[in-house]
Amino acid sequence: MSRKVIFLDIDGTLTEPGSNEPPQSALWAIEKAREAGNYVFLCTGRNYRMLSPLLKYGFDGAIGSAGGYIVCGDQVLYDCPMTRSQSKKAMNLLAEHGVYRTVECLDGSYTDEGLKEFLREHAAEGSNSELLRWREQIESSLHILPMRDYREQPVYKIVFMCQSMEALKDPQKRLEEDFVFCIQGKDWYGFINGEIINRQFNKGKAVEKVCEYLQIPIADSIAIGDSMNDKEMLETAGVGICMANGNEQLKTLVDDLCPAVQEDGIRAAFVKYHLV
Repeated sequence: MSRKVIFLDIDGTLTEPGSNEPPQSALWAIEKAREAGNYVFLCTGRNYRMLSPLLKYGFDGAIGSAGGYIVCGDQVLYDCPMTRSQSKKAMNLLAEHGVYRTVECLDGSYTDEGLKEFLREHAAEGSNSELLRWREQIESSLHILPMRDYREQPVYKIVFMCQSMEALKDPQKRLEEDFVFCIQGKDWYGFINGEIINRQFNKGKAVEKVCEYLQIPIADSIAIGDSMNDKEMLETAGVGICMANGNEQLKTLVDDLCPAVQEDGIRAAFVKYHLV
């Protein structure tokens, strides 16, 4: 059997969203796959600081910031933050239109204080109280700090949240030459949320870079994800698999489905594709 390289998204795929604890079934699968001679990489929108707690589980490398930062062992293969003028322009445009921002750097993430204030004001509406609790949880567990602590470190990605698409029209128009807006729609508690990602990279291009470095054909790569920011990764890999808990549109674009993250989906996929 030829050696494979496996790319795993984190939130909603390897772990419950916002968690750093994969199920034991996934850890077993990763260990056995590596023992069989395969490579296993994280491939996530998280920045390096946010993904680093998972590296203790024995990954061969990691793709962070949706492809903007790639490491293989101790070797940095790719490092592409926004220029200072790009990040400043994007942050200012979003702020002007009332869009809440979380900027992601290598050392951590920094979020607008106004986001939680807004959620507190609307906490009594439907499931917004749950969103507030979830937001407070991930800020403590994933090293997300208030924007006042941001010191103009290089930015790799900007996560946004707003009430309507109207607020994004002007920023999209004025930033489209340099950036892709990955918009998730109103699935997340009735708000628009998404990410601004540099056109120079994406998860799919990162898969290509890692395979080239390891001298493994793309056809021998397998990727597993759950959301639309995994689209390029799943389309580029030899086999693209979506979690049962994943985005419904994404499920129509992939080669296969596997059980949900809560139902030992990673182990099931690894067993099905003879990776263990």
